[in-house]
Amino acid sequence: MDIGELPSNEIELKNLFRSLMNMRAPNDISEDYLKIEDEFLQEELNKKFITNIENLKPIKNNLYIWKGDITALKIDAIVNAANSAMLGCFYPMHKCIDNAIHSAAGTRLRLFCRDIINKCGGYLETGNAKITPAFNLPCKYVLHTVGPIIKDKVSKKDEELLYSCYKSCLNLVLENNIESVAFCCISTGEFRFPNDLAVDIALSSVNDFLKENKKINIKIVFNVFKDIDYELYNKKLKESKNG
Repeated sequence: MDIGELPSNEIELKNLFRSLMNMRAPNDISEDYLKIEDEFLQEELNKKFITNIENLKPIKNNLYIWKGDITALKIDAIVNAANSAMLGCFYPMHKCIDNAIHSAAGTRLRLFCRDIINKCGGYLETGNAKITPAFNLPCKYVLHTVGPIIKDKVSKKDEELLYSCYKSCLNLVLENNIESVAFCCISTGEFRFPNDLAVDIALSSVNDFLKENKKINIKIVFNVFKDIDYELYNKKLKESKNG
């Protein structure tokens, strides 16, 4: 594309910028550029309707369900369903949560992840998690975890790995004195983990963690995008509340 083909309206220009940011390799870039990008992303953040964890009502104890844009949630930490490269999604304007989080956080997040992954031998193992700053997001931290990809049937190993995703993130929550965390629906959607089983495993891992750490007081949000996930979490949490 030459300069004469640049789009003329603001929305298309912003989409082009996001696409270029998505595709850019995790190479060093000048601090001058990063400061300009930060200013732009902060302006975009200020245009969003921000939801504060303090304004949400729990379904059970400190467990919440919230349907909304996780990049507009003011909370201590959010969980990103990352890929094993941990560098974000490189497909322009892709609708996955990995793309949304990296696009809103900015290039600094990809560069930070690059440095982490280089120390890990080039990839993050499935079931594990790493913590990074949130940069231009309204939260403080992002917890990146790699969920299992389902190619045929869900195996026992797949279930164990998804359980480990939640456990690994919660261990980071404990280690970093995080008081509130929002989990996305790890491995569902693009990774094809059945929604019903994924909810059961998420709740099982969270409940086991809370039983093992009874003295802590952590607010845990199950952030959903689809109605089916909201209905599943709502049903199962209310059943456990009344059980």
